[in-house]
Amino acid sequence: MDNIVEIKNVDKIYYGHVDTQVLVDVDLTFAQGACNAIVGESGSGKSTLLNIIGMLDRPTRGQVLINGKRTDTMNKNEVAELRNETVGFVFQFHYLLPEFTAMENVLIPYMIKKGKMDKAIQERADALFEMVGLSDVKNNPATKMSGGQQQRTAIVRALINNPKVLLADEPTGNLDSENTDKVCTIFRQIIDQFGTTFIVVTHDLRIAEKTDKIIQIKDGKIVNNI
Repeated sequence: MDNIVEIKNVDKIYYGHVDTQVLVDVDLTFAQGACNAIVGESGSGKSTLLNIIGMLDRPTRGQVLINGKRTDTMNKNEVAELRNETVGFVFQFHYLLPEFTAMENVLIPYMIKKGKMDKAIQERADALFEMVGLSDVKNNPATKMSGGQQQRTAIVRALINNPKVLLADEPTGNLDSENTDKVCTIFRQIIDQFGTTFIVVTHDLRIAEKTDKIIQIKDGKIVNNI
């Protein structure tokens, strides 16, 4: 199985009155179509690692390759283009725009990328809403949806550009156990149907135990990769 993400000897240091090294010589690969969990205590560096994979931050040293392209040497425009085409994000908070419907929120990333709508993307959005069980509320304002529905809408939004990699930072942190189970089921459907690589940062062992690989990070170092 080919690797879609490669992290090579990555350090991350935040410079200030006291320099803080958050990641130390991280070396990882993520296979295409695999489900991965990154676990660790608060402050261990797991969210920083996810942000570097997602090109929201850059390493101080080392190399990051996404789909065979080295991202740590790209300029801002190159990073923005690759991120929009290749990576989807799901966060603990859904960040839906309250003045728009669920469908409008989902289509915003596509509009940013393409500038206009077409029949194919509308059909894709409809199919994704059906996959996550939200066909009946897709035209509701974001404020007229439950927390679980809003998070599932955020998942559809992350998938609309058909990303090769889906990154999730504590995606079930605000959900009850029933909605957590629904989200886990959806993530597995995404992998099976689209071959998407899934990387999730989580404190929830129920989620981690359902993944193909668990990566444990402590004090910025990888201590387990199984």
